[in-house]
Amino acid sequence: MTQLSDTQALILSAAAQRAERIALPLPESLRGGAAAKVVGAMIAKGLLQEVDADLRKGEPIWRETGDGHGATLVATDAGLAAIGIEPEDANTALVCATDAPTEEAATDAPTEPAAAPKARRPREGTKQATLIAMLRAPDGATIEEIMAATEWLGHTVRGAMAGALKKKLGLEVTSEKVEGRGRVYRLPAS
Repeated sequence: MTQLSDTQALILSAAAQRAERIALPLPESLRGGAAAKVVGAMIAKGLLQEVDADLRKGEPIWRETGDGHGATLVATDAGLAAIGIEPEDANTALVCATDAPTEEAATDAPTEPAAAPKARRPREGTKQATLIAMLRAPDGATIEEIMAATEWLGHTVRGAMAGALKKKLGLEVTSEKVEGRGRVYRLPAS
């Protein structure tokens, strides 16, 4: 498992919650040479990838590539796995914004309605599975309890609940303040 710094985990957690897994903007505290160093290390480890930015969609630019083009940063499947989040589809490659479908591909498009997407389930034995099991327990779990069990930082726990559980898996995470315990998070039993 890749050892991440707090800053790297924060960047990946934020990217997991954004459309297209875009890692920009970087945290406010990360600027200039420090940003280049952190991003360079993450690209070298395969956690982030540079792709052509779609300026028409207003995607943020990491660096200028010339001729009016720019590159943005996206979290890779390995980057998401490093923070315990299952990628939507490990077989799907990131498509650059400049890649347009060919006419041949457009004519080969199926005319039948697409099948409903299959339900996603986390793999057994992962930190995400541990998180789900803790939240499904009758007493639920606090952020601190989840941090102890997964060795994640608090912002990673919150990001996993908001990104992986709510957005990706469609699970409804509830919370309530419990006397003597603090805020307790739960998932309905399945």
